[in-house]
Order: sequence, then C-alpha cells, then structure tokens
Amino acid sequence: MPRRWLALLAFFVCAAAAAQLPDFTELVEKQGPAVVNISTTQTARNPLAPQVPNLREDDPFYEFFRRFAPNPGPREFQTQSLGSGFIVSQDGYIMTNAHVVDAADEITVRLTDKREFRAKVIGADRRTDLALIKIEASGLPAVRFGDPNRLRVGEWVVAIGSPFGFENSVTAGIVSAKGRSLPQENYVPFIQTDVAVNPGNSGGPLFNLRGEVVGINSQIYSRTGGFMGLSFAIPIDVANQVAQQLRTAGRVTRGRIGVVIQPLTKELMESFGLPRAQGALVNSVEKGGPADKAGIEPGDVILQFDGKPVASSEDLPRLVGAVRPGSRVAVQIWRNKQAREVQVSVGEMPDERAAAQQRGRRGEGRPAPALASVHGLTLSELTDSQKKQLKVPGGVLVEGAQGAAARAGVRRGDIIVAVNNQDVKSIEQFNQVIGQIDKGRVVALLVRRGGNSLYVPFRPDGNGG
Repeated sequence: MPRRWLALLAFFVCAAAAAQLPDFTELVEKQGPAVVNISTTQTARNPLAPQVPNLREDDPFYEFFRRFAPNPGPREFQTQSLGSGFIVSQDGYIMTNAHVVDAADEITVRLTDKREFRAKVIGADRRTDLALIKIEASGLPAVRFGDPNRLRVGEWVVAIGSPFGFENSVTAGIVSAKGRSLPQENYVPFIQTDVAVNPGNSGGPLFNLRGEVVGINSQIYSRTGGFMGLSFAIPIDVANQVAQQLRTAGRVTRGRIGVVIQPLTKELMESFGLPRAQGALVNSVEKGGPADKAGIEPGDVILQFDGKPVASSEDLPRLVGAVRPGSRVAVQIWRNKQAREVQVSVGEMPDERAAAQQRGRRGEGRPAPALASVHGLTLSELTDSQKKQLKVPGGVLVEGAQGAAARAGVRRGDIIVAVNNQDVKSIEQFNQVIGQIDKGRVVALLVRRGGNSLYVPFRPDGNGG
C-alpha cells in the first residue's frame, strides 16, 4: 500500500478516536468558578518545648535556665493546610471535607476571581468526613447536583480542585466501581474512580459529563502518599443529607438498633439454610436495646431494613444510620430457615461511643481440661466466676484447637456458647449437639472472643479427631 494511503488511513483512525473522547472544556468553563481553594491555619503546641518557669531577670535561677535549658523551638507555632470545596448556594454555603477544616483556627476561602473570604464552620460530621462552611457573600456561582445512583461503572467523570495548592486543576477519568466500603467507614458507599486525586483535592467536587456534582473527592489509596489510580468520592446524595442536618441543627443525628453484625459467608449461609449469601448476620444484641425489645436474637440474619434490601453486612449501618431516631420501621429477618418480620423503634446513636470493652479472663479454680477431643477441640467447663465475669449463662472453654477446628478459625481461649443457635452449657451437651450433625455438614459456632461475639462456620471432619 502506498505511503500516502497509509498516512491517510492513520489520519482517519486518529480522527475517529478523537471524536469518541469527551470534551471537558465547556464543563470546566461553566462549573470551574464554583470550585474554591480552602486554606486553614492552626495553632499547634510543640511537645518538645521545656516547661521553663516564668522568671524575672533578677531571679537567681533566671540565668541558669537561659543558658542551660534546651531550646527546641517555641512552645506554640502556626501550621497551615490546603484543601478544596465547592459553593452550593449563592449566599455562600460551601461543602468540603471535615478533615480539611478540622481544628482550624482560621479558614480562608479563595475564589477563581482571586477574592478571598474568611469562613466559619456551620457544622462537621467526622463519620462521613463532611463539613459545611459559610462565607459572607452573595450572587456567587453555585454547582448543580446530579444523581449518583444513575452513575454507571465506566462512565467519564471530572475532578476540579487544588492538588498541592495548584488552584482549579482539572483531572478526568472513569468510574471504577460503586458502593465501595472502606475500613472504618461504615456510613458512606464510596464511588471509586481512577481520576487523579492528590493532597489538596480533598473536599473538591466530582462532576459527571452533564456538569453535575455527583460526589466529593475524599480519599485515595496510596503506598507513597501520592496518586496510584485509586480515588474515592462521597456520593452527593449522602453529602446532601448530612449538609441539611448541619445547616439546620449544626449536628447529625443517626439511628441505631443495638446489634453487632458480621459478614455472611457461603458456609454460614449453608448452616442457616439461606437460599443465597445475603444479609447481615447478628452475632450479639445489646440487652435492652431497640433490637432486643423488638425480639431480634443472635443468629438472626437481617434481610431487609425499612423496606430496603440488605445485600451485605456493610449495607446495614448506612440504612440504620439514615433513619430518624424514634421512627418505627419494619425489619425482615431470617430465623429457623424462614423469613419473618419484626417492628423496631430506632434509637439514636450517641455522639461519642463508649470505648470500654469486656475482657475475658480465666478465673481461678477452673477444672482441668477434658481429656476427650471432639473434631480437634479440647474443651473444659466454665467456672461460676467465669460465667459471671463474662456475663454468659453457659458455654465451654476451648483449651486447644486442631484439625477441622483450627482450619475453621477456632482459637484457644474462645468460648463456644451455641451450635446452630442451640445453647451449649456443658461439654456433654456440646458433644450431644455435634453428634446429631450430619457428616460433612457446615454448622455455625457462636463464639465469645474477648469482649466480642462472632459466628464461625465449622465443618466437622468424619473421624472426630
């Protein structure tokens, strides 16, 4: 083929490829002015500064401290940080991340037209990392909100912010995933993207191609501190719910029902007779709490909450937290291989959770370990003092775990309190329940470990060793 034809073909291929790529220029021109740079100043105390007494110059010890006391620097110093935000109303309300303005003594907002304003914090919510701040201005450009539920994986999105202080920087990418759960983040179903986000982008908007804000850039996954292709944004509908409460009340109220849950594995699904692995498995219930009063028990699987499906355990905290405290909602649970419905009066989550945790300690005078080993478990009876300390009516103490038990994750020091939701109060009773299990069938052991309870899927082996 002649070279000119090859060149012409290459031109058309490049032109076709370019025609398929989105053009972000109009979006940036229209929405860019609503994105702001946020700088904060905090007063920090130097932990190395010596506690030198305040002495007069004529004091005999004044010269000693002046000459010989270490001088690591001033007791207090100013620190600065940068972030991003976006204007949500023409009268100066701005959304950003809580960690951008946390502990700030002074907040300065800079617009694209170089105007600067002092801002005040209307409210902040650390659980979702959202903050609402306000500047005294009017006639400001404001963003438009989109529906993050309409986002599709693979769709183009655009971030505008101030990475490393470079104001109104534009980066683009695609939606990598939706509904991501991150460690210690129970109330946000994050939007994952591959949009380049770096320090300083926090609090900035994530736009769809219609120029609507669909998320707030909040976190990155990085082993270097810089962008590595994984960034996470808070869906704007979640942010709006929080912002409305911050604007009206200055704080966020969330529902709670008083349960501890764990993921439902395939093995546990089989042991509970569920048709598929969905829902949140309840492993303990707060005595006297909303769930306890409604009749929810350990071993129940919560399938729906307030008419919304609970696909996994990560969904339940968000669904419960979104309900107004005091509301009475329907909860569908799975118990004894059938679904049933209970009514729960939702309580209010306290601002600060108690940090106290029960510690399971062995009491003195406990009996010697049982000589018999059942499916790799060596067990002993609990003493009365242990039962009282652990606040359990019964159970058997695991002195050793081998074979099938060790493979299942049972550990020495665990207390087995139930098998397939049948309470176990002695070694004899444990042996009887296990002996009734069909060979090869998975059972659910309810185990107390430290101050927590969890279900362990356990498949007894055939030889009982």
